[in-house]
Amino acid sequence: MDITMDALIAISIVWGFVFIYAVMATMDFGAGFWSMIYLNKEQTKATNIANRYLSPTWEVTNVFIVAIVVALFSFFPGATFVLGTVLLIPGSIILLLLAIRSGFLVFSNTAKERKIMRYISGISGFIIPAVLILVLPVTHGGFIEKTGGVYHLNLVSVFTSLNAYAFIGFAILTTLFLSSLLLADFSNVAEEEHAYRIYRRSALITGPLSLLFAIFIMLTLRTEAAWLYAGMMKDKTWLILSVITFIIAGVALFLPNKRFGQNLGKPRIAMIAIAVQYFLASYAYGRAHLPYMIYPDITIMSGFTEPATFRALFMTYIVAFIILFPGFYFFWKLFMKDKRYIRQEE
Repeated sequence: MDITMDALIAISIVWGFVFIYAVMATMDFGAGFWSMIYLNKEQTKATNIANRYLSPTWEVTNVFIVAIVVALFSFFPGATFVLGTVLLIPGSIILLLLAIRSGFLVFSNTAKERKIMRYISGISGFIIPAVLILVLPVTHGGFIEKTGGVYHLNLVSVFTSLNAYAFIGFAILTTLFLSSLLLADFSNVAEEEHAYRIYRRSALITGPLSLLFAIFIMLTLRTEAAWLYAGMMKDKTWLILSVITFIIAGVALFLPNKRFGQNLGKPRIAMIAIAVQYFLASYAYGRAHLPYMIYPDITIMSGFTEPATFRALFMTYIVAFIILFPGFYFFWKLFMKDKRYIRQEE
């Protein structure tokens, strides 16, 4: 099926929002988990570091999930109708968990029972990505049934699928891996040596495990979504480059760290390399997924909006990006690079 340039631009915008949210959200959710894990260990400041990162970032992260929904509904109303119908139950669970987590984070600094707040944030920090990622295998086909013109999700098929469990495991481990890498970099800037060692060690453990689950995803795709597996193997250069950047990140964690003397690791280099690695892998996946949004019924052309509507929306997104980008850059400078904030005592 021929894909118009308008539809390609639209799906690229949606996928771009998905990628940004995926990276930012995994760091956000993972920070909540690590904050909970080290909450009662007074000999380390790992929890303080996690809270310092978590405090200003979770609100910004939620902006992008709104952007995904708005972009998907605006550009692909046909596909959104089907997805909204079949994902009513898991989508409602996600929204409920996000609402609970956000509500508790709002009051976490003023409530007397802070520990309860941290536990809720930490537990939801790996449940939410595990449920969110199920949207991907659902689009691979075999889980959505149509009865009397109405689409519905076969939950039994979802929870008996090895591919679905591979995605769930990958989501959880990726959440822990990316967040530990970022918190290692955060600790490095804050000159918190003990916290840095803890998060570097966590990254060295969760990183290889996340790679194993990525391989598990490919193995299960081969049997459960052969069309997608074939598409990824047809243009596997991106996957090879993805693995190479993962290795670069691993090597970076063993480079000399002058700040802490005998300690090893360049977490900033590792973080950048992993961001590139996930971009390459997501590009390979998204490219192979085309032209289907939901296999085999919904393509990006069948679910696409009117061309005139697309052009108006596209101009709106350009203007919005011009307005919002300076704000995001200022936020990064204020909270992520300002050593006075990063080094403050909680």
